[in-house]
Amino acid sequence: MTAHDPNLSRRSLLKGAGALVIGLHLPLAARAQSGAASAFRPGGNATFAPNAFIRVAPDSTVTVLIKHIEFGQGPFTGLATLAAEEMDADWGQMRSEHAPADVKLYANLAFGAQGTGGSTAIANSWEQMRKAGAAARAMLVQAAAEAWKVPAAEIKVDAGVISHASGKQGRFGDFAEAASKLPVPENPQLKPASAYKLIGKEGAVKRLDSFDKARGRTQFTIDIHAPNMLTVVVARPPRFGGKVGSFDASNALKIKGVVDVKQIGSGVAVYATGMWPALKGREALKVTWDESEAEKRGSKELIAEYRKLAREPGLVAGAHGDAEAALAKADKVIEAEFIFPYLAHAPMEPLDGYLEWDGEKALARFGSQFQTTEHQTIATILGLPLEKVRLETMLAGGSFGRRAQVSQHLAAELAMAAKAIGPNRPVKVVWTREDDLTGGYYRPLFVHRLRGAVKDGKIIAWANHIVGQSFFLGTPFEAMVVKNGLDATMVEGANEIFYEVADFRCDVHSPKVGVPTLWWRSVGHTHTGYAVECFVDELLQAAGQDPLQGRLAMMGDKHPRAAAVLKAVGEMANWKGPGPVDGRARGVAVVESFDSFVAQIAEVSMGQDGEPRVHKVWCAVDCGVAVNPDIIRAQMEGGIGFGLGHALYGEITLDAGKPVQTNFDSYRSLRIHEMPEVEVRIMPSTEKPTGVGEPGVPPIGPAVANALAALGHGRPRQLPVKGGTV
Repeated sequence: MTAHDPNLSRRSLLKGAGALVIGLHLPLAARAQSGAASAFRPGGNATFAPNAFIRVAPDSTVTVLIKHIEFGQGPFTGLATLAAEEMDADWGQMRSEHAPADVKLYANLAFGAQGTGGSTAIANSWEQMRKAGAAARAMLVQAAAEAWKVPAAEIKVDAGVISHASGKQGRFGDFAEAASKLPVPENPQLKPASAYKLIGKEGAVKRLDSFDKARGRTQFTIDIHAPNMLTVVVARPPRFGGKVGSFDASNALKIKGVVDVKQIGSGVAVYATGMWPALKGREALKVTWDESEAEKRGSKELIAEYRKLAREPGLVAGAHGDAEAALAKADKVIEAEFIFPYLAHAPMEPLDGYLEWDGEKALARFGSQFQTTEHQTIATILGLPLEKVRLETMLAGGSFGRRAQVSQHLAAELAMAAKAIGPNRPVKVVWTREDDLTGGYYRPLFVHRLRGAVKDGKIIAWANHIVGQSFFLGTPFEAMVVKNGLDATMVEGANEIFYEVADFRCDVHSPKVGVPTLWWRSVGHTHTGYAVECFVDELLQAAGQDPLQGRLAMMGDKHPRAAAVLKAVGEMANWKGPGPVDGRARGVAVVESFDSFVAQIAEVSMGQDGEPRVHKVWCAVDCGVAVNPDIIRAQMEGGIGFGLGHALYGEITLDAGKPVQTNFDSYRSLRIHEMPEVEVRIMPSTEKPTGVGEPGVPPIGPAVANALAALGHGRPRQLPVKGGTV
């Protein structure tokens, strides 16, 4: 990537005159991080209103406003690639920044609000961003044609240079002012795939967010410092559902730098001139907690309750034939129970947020994953109309689902902290690592009880009873996701499977538990992928079938994309069966999640210390058109590392309702020397792009578990593989 001054586009844009602003809508005036959105206002020097997506500055830099948060998964680069492709821009002139919060302009087309999730960033913008780029190109070409008095059809654009056979040429910035006066094409022509120069091309683009990150110049929320700003940490109840009974702040207020202590909805907030005095002030607080409505059950008690529920009929999530009747008359029923612990998201950057308000208007800045609902939450708590609140999305250090909150609790806590201290005192709320790991909003605890029957080398019956919490029931999102009492995210990947089984049933229980839970990277597939792929492997073993060939046979011709990645990964690994050979064995798994298909084979050995060692993972992915192959490969590699670390080591354990793990010394992640070699094949496709941020996670756990079974150690029935304490 060509080195560039990050302030260059800011200076150019703020000149105002001579700039082209392109979009598929006419947006309201808004402010983005660099000022790119606020530089163009109706009635200003630029006669075209601020756009939705693209700005072309006089210096020919192209800034793409990204409606999705960038926290490492690549939308800054991916969405800019779509626009640059249709513009025929040079990659060195491309810039990206977060769009302001504005649901009318920047809604995620997959769910109607501005936000990022479900691996939808590229998928929902595939056509939208290409049309925005194509419209920009058409207007620039038309402006050049009028200036040169030649037909627009005779003009070519290549690597940001507009040219004509007569020898005339110019760059985007030369025609930005004239183009800004032209009408926006409603349905610009898009390139055929055969003409792509950037989309799908290995090494064609470099990540736009890497340059500043690698040099420590990227600003995250925790880096914000403002005049008169107070740093805020909050003392929260040690048990979920607890409340403040009373508190004594006298010792806290003696700490140098502590300015005030206020009770807010989530606990007791300590305001200080910096992080250290805020933490010391919180330590000095004396709080009496009202735990009359707190959750006091621990993991052991919850698992025991779940196991009992798994033996009772639940709400049917998917069925055909009569699984119970088939199992009742089967000669042999194979049963497996899988237990999945609570899991924290543990992103490298814990939650934090900045807010300033003067009683009449407010500005919030943080890594917002759901801009629409967080924007509304802040406005409501501060008692301001929505248009008086600006929300700027910051780059964030990971999420894995943590920042996409059903409850909007970070935005609420930020607004409550600002309101409690009063206007004209900016606040920065910071969660510590301990706050993050003990603060809840975990991947829910789940139990799967599966029963199956095999006859004449075939799987003839399958029943899966699932027990776990729903994070949608009882929330404003319930109407969107829950149908007839069934939370679809709890059973995705389990209520319908690739494999043809004559008699099939999947049912679910959703007990009420006072532990806050939330989606986690790959949501329901985090547990259903493991349960389904381990159990089918076990049944195929009982049927005397090869794990890979047996899966393919059960798919028939009904799941060609799943079959294709399975065949591909078998070819990559030169599959000759699971082994073991020379102390190593191989396991396979294939999962569809977020409309993408991923198959993985893991080669595993067992160390003398009884700890599995994963040596290599082969991965085949079909995610439709591969916009940025390098990013897809990175997401698969990252998903494998993330999923492997949690399958082997990750768990949050509750003891009488209190989280036991508080930091990375007890919530273990995969170490760098434990990361296996990973080989990724991206399947060629003409289908529309689908998700890549999450689908690399689900197959790795069952692939490793199935390899362990081939080694003679059995498939782990309770995760994590190492260190499960319940």
